[in-house]
Amino acid sequence: MVSANKSEYDVDLTVTLTEAPGADSREFHLRSAAGILSPDPESMHSNLPDAPAALAAVEQFGEEIFFPEPRPDRICTQQYGGPQVAVVTGWFRGRKVHSQFSRTDGCEIARWKTLAALLGNTGGSTGAV
Repeated sequence: MVSANKSEYDVDLTVTLTEAPGADSREFHLRSAAGILSPDPESMHSNLPDAPAALAAVEQFGEEIFFPEPRPDRICTQQYGGPQVAVVTGWFRGRKVHSQFSRTDGCEIARWKTLAALLGNTGGSTGAV
């Protein structure tokens, strides 16, 4: 990172994934500049299981997922998808990101599936909806 206010990358995200309450967390990184994944082995480079798919998902859906417009009319199904929780922090196109993902209802499960590759592709997620 260049400073506390911006990153040298267009996408500079850290994902902290916890599979279940009390379980150890895993940390993943996704970094890219101009759509190219960070190849620098000296830095904390992109270490997701499928970093190209994660970058594609973030490039396509990042704006609406990380910076959603309020929707008071949104209705979410009451279903439970699992105990997984992921916290995504960092930078996306110059904007600070701090988003939490869970699988506690239909809307949250849809968010999780949309960015499954970024979240480590765990918990039965199959990718974008």
